[in-house]
Amino acid sequence: MSLSLFDLSGKRALITGSSQGIGFALAKGLQEAGAEIVLNGRDADKLGVAAEDLGGNPHLLPFDVTDHDAVRTAVDGFEEETGAIDILVNNAGMQHRTPLEDFPADAFDRLMQTNIASVFHVGQACARHMIRRGAGKIVNIASVQTALARPGIAPYTMTKGAVANLTKGMATDWAKYGLQCNGLAPGYFDTPLNAALVADPEFSAWLEKRTPAGRWGNVDELVGTCIFLASGASSFVNGTTVFVDGGITASL
Repeated sequence: MSLSLFDLSGKRALITGSSQGIGFALAKGLQEAGAEIVLNGRDADKLGVAAEDLGGNPHLLPFDVTDHDAVRTAVDGFEEETGAIDILVNNAGMQHRTPLEDFPADAFDRLMQTNIASVFHVGQACARHMIRRGAGKIVNIASVQTALARPGIAPYTMTKGAVANLTKGMATDWAKYGLQCNGLAPGYFDTPLNAALVADPEFSAWLEKRTPAGRWGNVDELVGTCIFLASGASSFVNGTTVFVDGGITASL
C-alpha cells in the first residue's frame, strides 16, 4: 500500500525545459514511476533528440514558455486532442551572471520572463483544466537561491524567491479545487546551466567545503522528491518548497 502512493501509472506529466539537464532527468524519473511524459522546449529538434534518448514514445509539445498566448494555445490544444495533463513540472529557467551594478536591463527582463512569468503562464494554463477535473499536481523548480544569495546573480536570486512565493499563492488559490502546488529547490547540481562553475576548480573546492555533503549534486538525486510531490504520497502537502541541496541551506 505505501509504495502504491508513489505510483504514477495512468498519469500524464508535462515538464517544461525538458530537453536537457534537470528537466530531462525529472522526465526520465517520472516516466520510470509510470507517468506518460510530455516534453517541452522551444527547439523542436532538441526535443526530438531528447525523446529518442528518453524512449517510451513521449509526447512533444514545443512552445515558448514566456509567450502567454502560445502557452495557452499549446496546452488547450493538447488537452482537447490528446488528453489531460495531470502533472506539471515548471522547470524552464535561465541564468545570467554579472555584478548587479553592471547588470544589463535586457538580461534582467529575460530572467523575469523565463524564470517567473513562465511559471504563471504554464501554471495558469494547466490549472484551468486541473480545476475542472478537481485534481492536479504542480511542481515549480526553485533553487538554493530561493533562500541564499551569491555575488553576481542578484536578479536570478530574486526570480527564484518569487517562484517560492508564487507557489504559495498557487496553493492558496487552488488547493480548494483539489490541486497540490509545491516547489522543489535544487542546490548545486552538475548541469549545463552550471557548466562554467563545474569547470572552475576554485568554485568547486569552495562548494565542497561549503556543502555539508561535500560534493556537487547528481541530477538523479532530484527524482525522488519530484515523484513524491507529483504523486498521491503528497496529497496534503501544499504551498511548500523542499530543498534538495546536500544541507547547504541548513548550515553556516
